Order: sequence, then C-alpha cells, then structure tokens
Amino acid sequence: MERKRPGRLLILLLLLILVGSSLTGCILSHPLLYDVEVVPQTISPNADRKDDVTHIFYALGHSAYISIYFDDAQGNRYYFRQHRRRAEGHYDVYWGGVVSGNMTFQNKYTNEQVVSRVLSAGDYRWTILAETDKGQSQQQQGTITIVDPDTVLPEFRNFSVSPRTFTPNQDGIDDRVAVTYFLSKDVDQIFIGLYDPKKPDAIPYPLVEIPRQIKPTQAGLHYIDYEGGVDEGAQPPPDGTYDVVGRAQDKAGNTVVVTTTLTIQEGGVPQADIVNGEVQIMDQADGDRFITVGSTIIFTATVENYGKVPIRTSGPWPGTHYQSDENFNTLAKRTGDKSWYEQSGVWRFAIDFQTNGGQDYPFRYAVGRKQDLEKRIIDGREEWYLLPNHRGLITGTITLAHTPPRNHIYFWAGLIHEDVGIAPQNNRVSPTEFTIGIP
Repeated sequence: MERKRPGRLLILLLLLILVGSSLTGCILSHPLLYDVEVVPQTISPNADRKDDVTHIFYALGHSAYISIYFDDAQGNRYYFRQHRRRAEGHYDVYWGGVVSGNMTFQNKYTNEQVVSRVLSAGDYRWTILAETDKGQSQQQQGTITIVDPDTVLPEFRNFSVSPRTFTPNQDGIDDRVAVTYFLSKDVDQIFIGLYDPKKPDAIPYPLVEIPRQIKPTQAGLHYIDYEGGVDEGAQPPPDGTYDVVGRAQDKAGNTVVVTTTLTIQEGGVPQADIVNGEVQIMDQADGDRFITVGSTIIFTATVENYGKVPIRTSGPWPGTHYQSDENFNTLAKRTGDKSWYEQSGVWRFAIDFQTNGGQDYPFRYAVGRKQDLEKRIIDGREEWYLLPNHRGLITGTITLAHTPPRNHIYFWAGLIHEDVGIAPQNNRVSPTEFTIGIP
C-alpha cells in the first residue's frame, strides 16, 4: 500500500512585491508526475530478507489514476497497480516482485486460482503511469532485474470435501465433513473457511484443522473434521450452499486460492424430552407395586421433539416384550434385526432397573410408533425420524424372569441419544419402586 509522505521541497507561498498599495503573488506549480525513483534496481524476492524488495517513490501534482506495471522481454505485461485513484502528494511503496496471478489450473477435484505470484528471473521495464479525468497522462520508465526469485506456488493438491451434502444434526448420518488436501510447500499464512455467496461481506465460518504434529502452515497432508459446532451445543451455519475456500500465501507473496462447494441441510442441535417427565410403570395384573417372579410390568410414555431438526430413531418398536434377563442387543440377535443394535446418533426411549447386572438401560424402544414417524430411504436403508413439533407414543412390557439379588427394586425410564449422551432431565425419569414377593 502506498504511503503518502511530505514533499522534499517546501513550496514558497508567495513572492510579495509591494508596489504602492497593490499586492501581486505567484504560485509555483508541479507537473502531473514527478520525483519518480525505484531503488534498488536489482532484487531477489525469495523471502531471505536480503534484497527482497525495491522501494518505489513518486509524486502527483494533482489527483490522478496511477498504474505501475512491468514488461518482460517478450512484451508480456504484469500489473502491480492498475488504475488506482490517488490524491495530490508524495507516495512510496515497497515491491517484492509480486504481481496479480490471473491464472487458473486444474486440481484433481477442483480448480486453483493464482491470486498473486512472484515474477520469474530476468530484466523488466517498469512503468509508472498517471492519468487524469480530463485525459491528460504522464509516465516515467526504467529497468529492474530480478534474480533468484521464489516462484514455487503453494498448491492445495487433491483438495476434497466429503460429503458434499452435510446434515449437522447428530443423527449419525453425514454429521461430519472431512476436508483433506496436500500442501505442497511451507507457507506464511493459510485459512480455510465457509463463505456464504449470498452475503459476500459476512464473516466466514472458519474450518479449523485437527491439532497434529504437522502445523497448518507446513507442507504435507492436512485434515479438517468439521461438525458445524453442534457437538459443542452451538447452532451450525444456516441451511444453504456455501463456498469452501482455502487460501495459502508463502513468505515471498505467492498466493493460491482453491474453491469448492458444500451444502448444509437440516442443520441444528437436536432437542427432545419425555413429555412432562412422566412415565407410567405398573404391574400388568392389577397395577400394584407388589410383583413376583413371572409377573409382567407395563409402561407408557410420550416423547416430544421440540427442536428444529428431525431426530432419528430405530426399533425395537413400541409394544415389544422383553424378559428381564434380555436386552436390546440379545433381542436384535434373536430376531436378526441388525438395526436394533446400538447406533451412533439414534434416539431411543429406555427402561432400566436396579441390579440388572449388565447393560445400562437394557430395554430400549423407538421414540414412537411407525405412524408417529417419517420413513426415509437413505442409501437403500429404511430410516425413521420423529419430526420437529411431533410426539411419539411408547408402550411396552417386561416380565420379571429371575429373582433379583435384592428386594425393593426401582424401575425408571430414560431418553438416550446413543453415542452422544443423556440430558439430565431425561435420565432416571419416574423411578418406581416394586416389592418382590414369593410366587
């Protein structure tokens, strides 16, 4: 960026000549472009801190548009400044051999754009051109030599984003995005982020690399695991299609940008509760709290999705009967329904009891009947969702098939988000005490 600086010579304000009672003055004027200097005339722009830059000076007699460009021996022109408005005054700026990139090359998965690059070694004619609104122009020229430049571009090789459609809602399906690339050289600055093309002035969402031995600015293979902030309880970016932009700049000034797209759908923090924290648990025979081995208890509950995103669930379905020495895994094995095993991101209503001696919340159920849910086909599989502002009804029966090691045991309910957690308000809900008698 050019810096405005004081003139080298002070302008004499007026030469006053007093003749009688009259006063006459005159003002010294400057040309449109003057005090131009480029020193030194040989640079080696390779970030070794030795002769990396040249210092460009110029002054304007009045406001004008400035262009600074360099022509090589073949007549190719490279702009450092192009038609930039400047006010009257003195300016100086450092130049390290960097010009606009104006070129694009194909990456394996996308295109890379060269934003700026260091010119190759050789002799160049420099030109500083000033142009006014009235069509007046003035220029000065000279030569500069570039030796031993760093012209190697910092490439994002094999830059990829997967999956390209992202649903950050903790349902266990496309909840995370992997951004991978091979950085071809060490760089001074790097940034990867999400940009909303509909809001070009908005602050981008940064995509932060997982800490590893290799630093983000070092050459090598890099990996970003992005979940939209949902795992930390934050809302992800709004649904829509975003530009995923990577920008890398080395110390010499070579700058490369890579761009691809990512679509966000049904993003948000999932939220569900057992309605009113109430679960009815009772003896199937007479509703008493006195049961014997062989007795069956029944329960009824309602789950509500009060959030903004669907929640995924899976069987066993409401109405399923358990023996007290079974759990959802053994039931899945017995029935052959693999979807009943524990799944990351699935929500299930569950019953637990004291002295069960095994799996926490062994008796698990979908958070609603099929008529309460929406069926989707994803990758050829049936998936079931409780939609926002919908409720699911859960019922079931459990037979006491063994004598517990203690009497007076409690049964209670919970709402589990598998591999994520149980919210405090949905843990150990409606504890109900039963007395075990002799049959």
